[in-house]
Amino acid sequence: MLHESTLTALRAEMRSRYGVSPDAVGTVWAPYRICPLGAHIDHQLGTVTAMAIDRGVHLAFAPSGSPEVRLQSLAYAGEVSFRLDHVPPKQPGDWGNYARGAAFALSQAAALKQGIVGVTSGDLAEVGLSSSASIGLAYLFALETVNGWTCTPAENVRLDQTIENHYLGLNNGVLDQSAILCSRRDHLTVIDCKAFANEASAPQAIETVPKSPAMPSFAILIAFSGLTQPVVCTDYNRRVAECAEAAHVLLQAAGRPLAAARLGQVTAEEYRAHRFLLPGAAAKRAAHFFGEMDRVQHGIEAWKRGDLVTFGQLMRESGRSSIENYECGATPLIDLYEILNQTPGVYGARFSGAGFRGCCVALAEPHAAKQARQALQQAYALRQPEWAAHAQFFLCRSSDGARIL
Repeated sequence: MLHESTLTALRAEMRSRYGVSPDAVGTVWAPYRICPLGAHIDHQLGTVTAMAIDRGVHLAFAPSGSPEVRLQSLAYAGEVSFRLDHVPPKQPGDWGNYARGAAFALSQAAALKQGIVGVTSGDLAEVGLSSSASIGLAYLFALETVNGWTCTPAENVRLDQTIENHYLGLNNGVLDQSAILCSRRDHLTVIDCKAFANEASAPQAIETVPKSPAMPSFAILIAFSGLTQPVVCTDYNRRVAECAEAAHVLLQAAGRPLAAARLGQVTAEEYRAHRFLLPGAAAKRAAHFFGEMDRVQHGIEAWKRGDLVTFGQLMRESGRSSIENYECGATPLIDLYEILNQTPGVYGARFSGAGFRGCCVALAEPHAAKQARQALQQAYALRQPEWAAHAQFFLCRSSDGARIL
């Protein structure tokens, strides 16, 4: 990501739109993220892996001098305007929901007095790279800065989760926020969501594992399907409820009915002993959870020894389980998954995001990935002509996490 050219443009926009001198403008960078292994298990207190990538959002901001928040975007029309002492409820389809959600989340701790004016820049919204968590964190950083607040990464993870869970109504976990905040370039971010849920162990719950010197170079290949739909309008929350149903049955059978109904509260031994009790959908969701937990552990070991072939095969298996056990793949995503995994030079690919829309992500040999993009576009057009016109195939690298620039 070429920060300087984007920041220069945003500072110019802050002057023209809000009359703010460039030297008075603060800026935030919040990258998007991928999840190579650990699909759909963060909300069940599983262990997941992630990387931030060198695509994301920028926010230029300055104090407004009052409780008023006024925002414009280079990607979306109109202006978002509200007061911190009267945060409106979410508005379906409105790009300002994440700014209002950030103000709502921070106001749960203490009253905010200083608003912001700001201009955002970012592309690839709603493609499955967690752009919503990125922009939410950017607004949190800006509001904290102008109000003189200092928050730890763990606190900001929880604040961004408040935006998603309590303001927007999406029952997700902490994967997205943790990856966007804590990732480091050329590292695999490992997030123990069960440990993070415990206040005392949260600081040790996120680890960044450097790539092995034995690891060959690789590119991150993003294949956007052209299909966009807000996650809260999909079956995402239904899948979370089905996982909770499975956890409830297993915990009852294990003699721990009062434990929180999350599959991460169930041991592998308890699952093997009682899985025959699970009905249809719940049985499949539990099979995905425990299979994915195994894949994550094997994947971390493969990463540490630089074994991208094994790591990629585990990504393929993760994608297959998402289709068969988690039952979350829209047809365009399934087609992309199959096309990518048949492409020479691709170590492995799986869905990114919730799998109901958005993109697939692959790790690939860099030269092969660069050469394959045109062939991928053509193969996808044969299967999905309606969506192929809107599809994108691009390469990126891992990145450091969100920060004030």
